[in-house]
Amino acid sequence: MDLNTVTDLVPTADPADWREGDAWLAGGTVLFSYGSRTLRRLLDLTSAGWPALTVTDDGLEIAATCTIAELYAFPEAPAAAPVWGSWGALDLVRPCCDAFVASFKIWNTSTVGGNVATSLPAGPMTSLTAALDGVVEVWGPGGARRTQPVSELVTGEMRNTLAPGELLRAIRLPAAALRARTAFRRLSLSNLGRSGVLLIGRVDAPDDGGELVITVTASTRRPVQLRFPAGAHPDAAGLAATIDAAIPADLYHDDIHGLPAWRRDMTYRLAQEIRAELTNPPTAPDAGAGRTDGGRR
Repeated sequence: MDLNTVTDLVPTADPADWREGDAWLAGGTVLFSYGSRTLRRLLDLTSAGWPALTVTDDGLEIAATCTIAELYAFPEAPAAAPVWGSWGALDLVRPCCDAFVASFKIWNTSTVGGNVATSLPAGPMTSLTAALDGVVEVWGPGGARRTQPVSELVTGEMRNTLAPGELLRAIRLPAAALRARTAFRRLSLSNLGRSGVLLIGRVDAPDDGGELVITVTASTRRPVQLRFPAGAHPDAAGLAATIDAAIPADLYHDDIHGLPAWRRDMTYRLAQEIRAELTNPPTAPDAGAGRTDGGRR
């Protein structure tokens, strides 16, 4: 869709340049899909030249401008080789990218930061980064800087805590979460449909606390995290009771991709599958059997 009210494209990543009628532009797939009658300028973040993905001792930094294609390629990139042996949660990257059910044109344009900032319930980058305790770095006018967990940044359907002029600069995934053992479950009403339910579970290594975390997305209007400390992992009844308490009926999303009752039932079902998988000792896979990562982990 043409943005025929836009008069300027400004190459900048400085919130001091923002003014009313501006929008930050990374990939722009949502901006150009939805259109606007009020925008006057687009502030082009691609001019900043931020590295898409940076491995540090503390974990993985994902630039807001990192495309889905760049993230998908990361597990095969040379930069990932030193951490593959310990960062088992990288196995989540490709299923979450696949959850876009999008063409290569979208993958090469749409960005991780844009998907989180759009804050759709089915946004798979919100699912991935929230499940791995991702923390966003936000830049604001006047040189302000703040951080916030992704699970708290997104507050509802296309709603978040970003104030006018604020810029989502990066998302950082901690090494402890990346070392966790994980489980992924997703359902939609059709083979190529938008996610109706997407749950990710992880159990941290004993040296990292051994916590069990189940993150509910797509079925709910915002991410919901269920956290169980080591030694207190729930049985089936305990998990169901925790979901009851954490997700009221009106928090289940309602659109053409799934009725709230179906989303609720599938949330319970997939959460129980994840609990059963992650609370049982891991089994060693056959050499290369059923793997899509070359058996490197």
